[in-house]
Amino acid sequence: MFMINPFAELSASIPPNVMQGYLILMVILVAGGTILDMIHKKSAQYFFENSKKAKKSAKRTVSGGESMGLAVSTVASEVLTSSEFCNPIRRMSHLLIMYGFIIFVVTTALMIFGNTAAILPQLWHIGALMLAVGGYWFWFFIRVDVSAEGLSWFRFERADLFIVSLLATSTFALIWSFTGGGLTIIFALFILSSTVLFGGVYFSKFAHMFFKPAAAHQKKMTVADGSRENLPVDFDLTDPEVQKAFPDIPQYMGEKPEYMGHGIRREKPNHY
Repeated sequence: MFMINPFAELSASIPPNVMQGYLILMVILVAGGTILDMIHKKSAQYFFENSKKAKKSAKRTVSGGESMGLAVSTVASEVLTSSEFCNPIRRMSHLLIMYGFIIFVVTTALMIFGNTAAILPQLWHIGALMLAVGGYWFWFFIRVDVSAEGLSWFRFERADLFIVSLLATSTFALIWSFTGGGLTIIFALFILSSTVLFGGVYFSKFAHMFFKPAAAHQKKMTVADGSRENLPVDFDLTDPEVQKAFPDIPQYMGEKPEYMGHGIRREKPNHY
């Protein structure tokens, strides 16, 4: 079954150009959702304003070669190996999801656009399995709310849209392939979940993956030019500037919130 391209069987019912058009539409939805998310949350504006403030406070000039080195370091550390995760279990789950997603999406596109390399179906199934294993591992055992507060694993909030649709996409894709492919109810559920995944970028954490590397690189630059000493290490949700830049983030008032990672301070843990 791992050797079979399920999209080849599907082409008997759905023309390849229709499948290709669907993929292009998903790319457009991801791009549009990301742009809308950045406009609504003003994250790009906040990022560039912070960058300007950092340059004014810089104690030294970072050369082009040094900046390139920091960019390479960011890709190798924060992007490729997710070194920001101190918990090795959380890190492994994240890496399985990330690389599984990349392999799954790339091989899907290659097969739909006519690439007949024999290894692609194997990689497609491996990517879907990595995605499912990492995703279910995170959902049942790692989510902060579940592990720290003893809440039910099926508790669902808007922020869970990304991981749930991701899990549904990989799960239905595998079931659809193992049942022979073709135009079936399982295939319809596969398409529905993938449409929610890519079409729901504005409502989920999908857009976060595009902004995160840039923020990590900026942090390295502020350390290198000395301006980091004049900037807060983490965002404080009680800061009026942060509240203005991110109006949709709940503002936890009262005692000084604990640092929970990802550049955000929160009073209590949650699964964001």
